[in-house]
Amino acid sequence: MTPTPPRTALVLGATGGIGGAIALALRRHGWEVHGMARRLPETGPAGLHWHRGDALSPGDVRAAAEGADVIVHAVNPPGYRDWDRLVLPMLDNTLQAARGTGARIVLPGTIYNYDPAGTPVVRDTTPQHPRSRKGAIRVEMERRLEAAAPEVRTLILRAGDFFGPGARSSWFGQAMVAPGKPLRRIVDPAVGAGHSWAYLPDLAETFARLLDLPGLRPFERLQFEGLHDDTGRVMTDALRRIAGRDLPVWRFPWWLIAALAPVARFPREAAEIAPFWRHPMRLDNTRLRALLGEEPRTATDTALRRTLEAMGSLPADAATPAQRAA
Repeated sequence: MTPTPPRTALVLGATGGIGGAIALALRRHGWEVHGMARRLPETGPAGLHWHRGDALSPGDVRAAAEGADVIVHAVNPPGYRDWDRLVLPMLDNTLQAARGTGARIVLPGTIYNYDPAGTPVVRDTTPQHPRSRKGAIRVEMERRLEAAAPEVRTLILRAGDFFGPGARSSWFGQAMVAPGKPLRRIVDPAVGAGHSWAYLPDLAETFARLLDLPGLRPFERLQFEGLHDDTGRVMTDALRRIAGRDLPVWRFPWWLIAALAPVARFPREAAEIAPFWRHPMRLDNTRLRALLGEEPRTATDTALRRTLEAMGSLPADAATPAQRAA
């Protein structure tokens, strides 16, 4: 009997947090995984076949996608600059390559497509009314993908803010906890409200399990519930348990962000998403659970401990008070 060739995936953005995590999960599920980067990385997800190329070049994307069954579109402009000029051309190049190969496009979705003040729950049919420039671009990305179906098949899996080993440019690692330093305090961006979080290894595993299924619709828009901190205290309480002491919780200086927004790029970008920290938003994973039976879910304390160890904020052999007492 002739052995079945492995399924092939091209991951655009494999050097980033979400792209790298998905690449590793697909490898675990038996996929042959390719990555594309402008500069080939010295380190990165193990076992990938690398192509030198630019996501802004239609020819580069088309060449890298040859023979691919799936194209994971997890790429962003370098330094997240010039979103308004670069994001949609990148997606159009992925769409063009998918038309030529018959590949399914996989897109990690965001909550920025919605108005948080009026959207306590997000379902696949929830109207998208963005409050920010990036949100409007994300809405247009999903609109183009939906318009291309069924000629181009698409899987969108929406999640909250990332945390976990390898999560880069995250609010957890850039605001709540200081990377490379002992865990001595917590900075809480939430303003009297809960928040939705996604543990990156669980999210990546969910992508891989979904792509193992034979019965996905030509256009799937799913929600990953992850950790819904409905009280605003789940994350801070867990961090205190892991630290074994009553860590002080500082408020994130949103007032300073608002003051600097007119004159500096990062405060301007941050100010646009401040409403998502004032209004809790839960992601309804009913359709996802119907497909998979359950959503991959690592216990909160375990997920946070692994995240802190990877960030260098907690010794790998640190024991909890319960473990020390045992």
